[in-house]
Amino acid sequence: MSRARSNFLAGVPLDRLGHLRKDAGWIDEARARGRYIAVWQRKLLVSDAAEPAPVLLGHADLAILGGASDSVLLGHLDDTPCFAVAVIGEPPETSGIFADLRSLGDRLMPADAALLAYARAMILWHERHGHCNACGAATRAIEAGHARECPSCGAKHFPRVDPAIIVLVADDERCLLGRQAAWPADRYSTIAGFVEPGESLEDAVRREVLEETGIQVDAVDYHSSQPWPFPSSLMLGFRARPAGGELTLHDGELEDARWVSRDDIAAGRVLLPPAVSIAYRLIEEWFDSAPGRRLAAEARPGPWIARPEP
Repeated sequence: MSRARSNFLAGVPLDRLGHLRKDAGWIDEARARGRYIAVWQRKLLVSDAAEPAPVLLGHADLAILGGASDSVLLGHLDDTPCFAVAVIGEPPETSGIFADLRSLGDRLMPADAALLAYARAMILWHERHGHCNACGAATRAIEAGHARECPSCGAKHFPRVDPAIIVLVADDERCLLGRQAAWPADRYSTIAGFVEPGESLEDAVRREVLEETGIQVDAVDYHSSQPWPFPSSLMLGFRARPAGGELTLHDGELEDARWVSRDDIAAGRVLLPPAVSIAYRLIEEWFDSAPGRRLAAEARPGPWIARPEP
């Protein structure tokens, strides 16, 4: 399986136009002919259908929002400027519904999911960074919404993401999976955790696996990444081989951890992550590496979990 394939929520289908974000004249012209993704209380405007899709508003349609924030340039979508805009106040009646991205889950087409995740992430960043973290003064949006500036101290602030590693520890015959207590019964997944300050990604992989399971790893190899905008994480996927240690739940992050064979998975002894997750893709690639084995033919992925965001 090619690692070049984009993970779900990745591969935003547009040109981000970073070189035009400071061109005020172009931005004004683009806003007049652009299309808009509306966001209200972290929910996105989509069609009310079994297979929902983004509702893209025209500039003239913004009046129906009743009140809206400064728009954020997302980029060119099919040669049309695309923006995200936050609805202020109560949501208006529109041709669609405002829905949480988690609840939409894998009912979205991958490209639509990636676009909505990008819009949501940018609007949420603006909501959380209205004041300067250096002096406390109110900030203003600049560069088409991709930065904020403090008029008091001159500090500039840019969107940030929180890097987190996610790793499948496996040898030729078995892989290491764990479960959190809040998950549905029998749900198991790969090991994951946030990268700490002053830590490389490889060191984070080794630390998280050791802390959560007591297993030491070597041969840490990068696989792929998946943006996870709940609220602003970037999952960095790895494969690693076990190098010793006894299975022990050290830090209490996991309710259980176990070594799982391909036959265990095929027999349904664990419930896998959903197919749209990078965790599933890591497991799938390992499973399919054995001659004659194919995960899609032998086991079903788990359901999408829609949990409220804290």
